[in-house]
Amino acid sequence: MAAKKILFLTGDFAEDYEMMVPFQALQMVGHTVHAVCPGKKSGDKIKTAIHDFEGDQTYTEKPGHLFALNASFDEVEVDNYDALMITGGRAPEYLRLNPRVIEIVRQFAAADKPIAAICHGAQVLVAADVIRGKRIAAYPACAPEVRLAGGDYADIAVDQAVTDGGFVTAPAWPAHPQWLAQFLQQLGTAITL
Repeated sequence: MAAKKILFLTGDFAEDYEMMVPFQALQMVGHTVHAVCPGKKSGDKIKTAIHDFEGDQTYTEKPGHLFALNASFDEVEVDNYDALMITGGRAPEYLRLNPRVIEIVRQFAAADKPIAAICHGAQVLVAADVIRGKRIAAYPACAPEVRLAGGDYADIAVDQAVTDGGFVTAPAWPAHPQWLAQFLQQLGTAITL
């Protein structure tokens, strides 16, 4: 397996686990991962949030870790990457408002490169108008947006993931084992013990 280069799109108040775990896991298996955020450069830090499921109608939010970006958003060239990963949490609320973010997502989709999104990351896919006819999982509160964008909302358990074409999506961080395994399959990454 040749190592892949993955663009990791994130921002302030991304869900801590949905950022830290995949960022580290993809590097652990030998891939290069460039974490970027609009308006920030390599070495800048962003705040994360920890979202937990404690029996309320939605998740609770607590302060997470500071996360150091390792690449600069303004230097992103889609042709230099094999795949895209979009974190969840509250970051997608504003990521989807950035025209360059939308352009990047559309370029990945047009090139049929794998795109992984988790939780509210589907909001970025919706804004880029790239999920028509695709089965897409997301945090349940995003279901209406997925449907309005022409996607088939995958109403699955919070610990499951869905692959449709090059899209690998999941409802939230409890799906990491399934989501990451399916994304690694899209990348052609074989793990042997």
